[in-house]
Amino acid sequence: MKKVIVVGSGILGASTAYQLTKWGAEVLIIDRKDRGQATDAAAGIICPWLSQRRNQDWYQLAKAGARFYPGLIEELKSEGETETGYAQVGALSIHTDVEKINKMQERAHLRKEDAPEIADITLLDAKETHQRFPLLEETFQSVYISGAARIDGRALRDALIRSAQRNGAVLIDGDATLQYESDRITGVVVDGKVISADEVIVCAGAWANELFKPLGIDFKVHYQKAQIMHLQVHDREDTGKWPVVMPPSDQYLLAFDQQKIVIGATHENDIEGYDTRVTAGGMQEILNKGLELAPGLVDSTFQEVRVGFRPFTPGFLPVMGTVPGWDGLITANGLGASGLTMGPFIGSQLAKLALGMDLDIDIQPYDIGKAMEDQK
Repeated sequence: MKKVIVVGSGILGASTAYQLTKWGAEVLIIDRKDRGQATDAAAGIICPWLSQRRNQDWYQLAKAGARFYPGLIEELKSEGETETGYAQVGALSIHTDVEKINKMQERAHLRKEDAPEIADITLLDAKETHQRFPLLEETFQSVYISGAARIDGRALRDALIRSAQRNGAVLIDGDATLQYESDRITGVVVDGKVISADEVIVCAGAWANELFKPLGIDFKVHYQKAQIMHLQVHDREDTGKWPVVMPPSDQYLLAFDQQKIVIGATHENDIEGYDTRVTAGGMQEILNKGLELAPGLVDSTFQEVRVGFRPFTPGFLPVMGTVPGWDGLITANGLGASGLTMGPFIGSQLAKLALGMDLDIDIQPYDIGKAMEDQK
């Protein structure tokens, strides 16, 4: 049985560990529970098909991530995990410009040719749009994508880890340092204890560079702070069935069960250190944009703001694979704002890589070398 250590238990690490245990590996997950973990804060929209990003490598990965979800959720349910945070509620892509709405619809139909999981594509007028999400400003029209889904990152991560543990994985809270002999990673040291392994997979997101530095590697990952607000509305029924809302701005609206609404998020790039503070400016930005989209939120009750750091690698494209120059070391990073869409699928590829299995995609476009500068 191959022994694999996964460093980091966000959505990527949790998915990697789960897949490894499913395929028979002995798995140890290590995480030091830093505040600001992206997954811990994130609530996401699984609907990459309307994106206007021109990078096809990004789109192919996001599309594969969305396609991967239904099967994963069914697997977890069969193992008793009913609280996965996933619900296929559809998405409203809203706009006030009819021409842009029509272009979104055209894009969706074109992409449905190789992504049938998009399912139904429906043009909705302002009245129909407002009926689907009654808090919205009443002039928005929309394209409704029935195959889209919402995800609570924290809930899915926990479900994956619980399932991995049922399959034999061990979870340790601690600070890992990579151990090596010559050009081979032999395991990790955690709080003074040496733990050996056949492979080590680093899924450390915004904190990855400090793990690689002792190897003489300058890993090019930077991060963006996100503040995400949770509200509770009143006198509204079935909010858990409402579609997610994708406005033309960089904001989003997600409705969950128990009248919870999530609005966000900020995109703060010039952050000094791992600043997890909830700021007045961040809250103002979220509310200003959120209430403009959905004035029906004005009487909602504030619950909390979560803060996370989205990791990005050069070109804003994820990287994954074996680390050049080192045996026994695999990593992935740079999932950015698409972490919840891509993370579970990329985790499955990392697990296959560690176990010598055939991958489902060509990972050459996501070459780790793009995010590395060897200082040896």
